[in-house]
Amino acid sequence: MKKYSALKEIQALISQKQLTLPDLLAYYFKQIKDKEHLNAFNEVFFYSAEVQAKAIQQKIEEGTAGKLAGMVIGIKDNICYKDHIVTASSKMLEGFVSPYSSTVVERLLQEDAIIIGRLNCDEFAMGGSNETSFYGAVKNAANPDLVPGGSSGGSAVAVQADMCLAALGTDTGGSVRQPAAFCGQIGLKPTYGRISRYGVIAYASSFDQVGPITSSVEDAALLLQILAGADEHDSTVSPLSVPDYPAHLNEHTKQKIAVLSETIESEALDPEIKLAILASIEKLKADGHTVEYVSFDLLDYLVPAYYILTTAEASSNLSRYDGVHYGHRNTEAKSLNELYKLSRAEGFGEEVKRRILLGTFVLSAGYYDAYYQKAQQVRRLIREKMDALFQDYDLILSPVAPTAAFKIGDNVQDALVMYMADIFTVLPSLSGNPAIALPLGNNKANLPLSIQFTAKHFEEDKLLAFSQAFLS
Repeated sequence: MKKYSALKEIQALISQKQLTLPDLLAYYFKQIKDKEHLNAFNEVFFYSAEVQAKAIQQKIEEGTAGKLAGMVIGIKDNICYKDHIVTASSKMLEGFVSPYSSTVVERLLQEDAIIIGRLNCDEFAMGGSNETSFYGAVKNAANPDLVPGGSSGGSAVAVQADMCLAALGTDTGGSVRQPAAFCGQIGLKPTYGRISRYGVIAYASSFDQVGPITSSVEDAALLLQILAGADEHDSTVSPLSVPDYPAHLNEHTKQKIAVLSETIESEALDPEIKLAILASIEKLKADGHTVEYVSFDLLDYLVPAYYILTTAEASSNLSRYDGVHYGHRNTEAKSLNELYKLSRAEGFGEEVKRRILLGTFVLSAGYYDAYYQKAQQVRRLIREKMDALFQDYDLILSPVAPTAAFKIGDNVQDALVMYMADIFTVLPSLSGNPAIALPLGNNKANLPLSIQFTAKHFEEDKLLAFSQAFLS
């Protein structure tokens, strides 16, 4: 069986009776088993997926199946699925069974997607290399010595290595886009508030956003259409109507594109990525798009502002894991205070502890104004500057990551190096704009390269249509 890159291929074969869903599922189960060494899955849902496959196959034969019938999809291990374990790849939640499903899971199931398993990620989605997981590092299918990116590394590798057709990740500061880039896939971060966060384990609530990782723009568009839209369980979701994203994919109009010159000229940018992006710019011009270089003088403030704000929110969100209500609980503590300390010290990994401590510090008396409030002001300036750019331009072009995938173990001990790797992805996260990572061929070492496009708020339809034309 060949690798399928789009749902329409699978649906065509099913309609021609050349393929059944149980057969397709068996193929993906074998792929997962054969590629176990990549450590992409924390758990495979053998039983529930098989039950779904049989039921949906019958619905297909009766002509009552939903839009996602034939899609086998994995979910990041911070997305709740009723009666299934969810751990956020942390010892803190080891063995925790979710009592309810997230809105995104419910919408997948309503349209007859098959959820094949939960995917490895950085612990509580905190990391850019998928090395902080309690279940061990995920390995890049292009070279198992290299990281897949993070925090949604398992999601990217599962699609890259043909262990499922598509996957859901979460993107706080680039956690869908960067692993998609390192694994040669398409990673979409929608506008903040486009997709419900209900049932997604929170890291930083004003940044977190669910997004798909796929091999085709068509599947990204279809998933966004199904997942997006108002939700009574999440007051931050926009009530705006959801466009028919797949129907807009062929609306190819000429765009006015701004290139952030500081990102292209950055000393941190790998020369091969720079050359690939410059070649893409020339091709865009040849195709009739207007491409202009613009300055974004706040680039040096992006990473500091992002980490101050997200760690502050993480400090608040993760306070609920205390060993009393739920989560890992120390059994030898002699007092309540000791119970809290030991349970949290044992349950959380080093990176999560680092971010909780940093967040608690910036929120503490005497430092709140100097750090947290200042970072909020910088965020407002970033949003205003982005809004101003989008008055003149349709899209913004930049790299996704400064380098291609790096070796496992190379950077994980140096927090500053790891944080600075987010320099290009945190901009749309701070401003709330939709952004997409698109494959850009391979470098001399045959590792995937990528390019990022950012659009106006809630203009995913134009972003996806452009992406379709860009990759065709």
